[in-house]
Amino acid sequence: MKISVLHAGLAEPHAGWIAVDEFGGILAKLFNAEILSTKKASGSGLRGLFNGGKRYEAAKTDGGDALIVIARQPGGLSMINGIKDCRKKFDRIFGVVTDSYFHAGYMEESALYDMITVTAHEDVAFPQEKFGIRVEQMYQGADCLQWAPRSAKKREIDIIGFGRIPKNYHSAFTRTFHSPDSPYLYLHSPLGNLTGESVPIERGMLFKLLHRTRMSLAFNLFVDTEGNRPRSMMVTSRWMESLLAGCIVAGKKPVSRMADEMLFWPEVTVELSDNPGEATNELKQILADNDRLEVQRRINMANMIRHHDWRHRITDFCTMTGLPRPATLPDDIERLEALAEQTMKN
Repeated sequence: MKISVLHAGLAEPHAGWIAVDEFGGILAKLFNAEILSTKKASGSGLRGLFNGGKRYEAAKTDGGDALIVIARQPGGLSMINGIKDCRKKFDRIFGVVTDSYFHAGYMEESALYDMITVTAHEDVAFPQEKFGIRVEQMYQGADCLQWAPRSAKKREIDIIGFGRIPKNYHSAFTRTFHSPDSPYLYLHSPLGNLTGESVPIERGMLFKLLHRTRMSLAFNLFVDTEGNRPRSMMVTSRWMESLLAGCIVAGKKPVSRMADEMLFWPEVTVELSDNPGEATNELKQILADNDRLEVQRRINMANMIRHHDWRHRITDFCTMTGLPRPATLPDDIERLEALAEQTMKN
């Protein structure tokens, strides 16, 4: 069986999406698949105004039995426009949509798919009813085999904030923790480049920082919102990467079915007060209880490895699509269990 995997990661690396692009790489490796990548074509001029900006750079392929498209958001399903006669070249086309809550992003190309997955249960109905296609739900994951700590590190960074941190909380934290009188180190974005060829390389830098961090901040998208951007109570990559790296996650947990099902074990996160000043004091109190933190961080890492590695998602994806499970997938699952057991002993 010839399988191809199409994602934007090679053509247009982005730090905010690299966890999703890594999923494409894992799929390609396990299926021994052809890797394709494309991005929107530039210089389309007036023509781009009339086609909704859906022109993509060419991704050359002879086709095959199945194409799996890793879409960062619904509009990414239109990447198949980069493959000439895509529907004729592939017997089946499947899509994996990450930020599936942005319903306005779905384009007419969505109707060409045999099946897509969306991240949240509440996002299933819209594309299913609008395009008449099969839609399944599948949560995000993380590459735990790649990024889980293999040994205990001295965690000299007290608090890290990468990505979006609400301004009112960030202001309170910087005023307190950046003071020369404070013994605590608060490291925050920007960390590395947001786009460009260095993004995959700097991925390792981020995890080395996380491995050396005691607490990581994460807030759902409804805290201190700005503008009119679409929002969702998603469990995003930031939560999973922080937990996998052994950080205690503090902030505002999403209030959703997704959060309840994914973050299901006791004390998985710490809820901070609505008042940023009080939240600052709470962080100090938590950091003072280092023994309890050490126990919890091992529990967090083990649960991430056992439940949220991308390879578990691939098992589910094969069931949904009818694709054969890759021959080496069971070995990877065994390695994950061994890693989880090792984590609890460290």
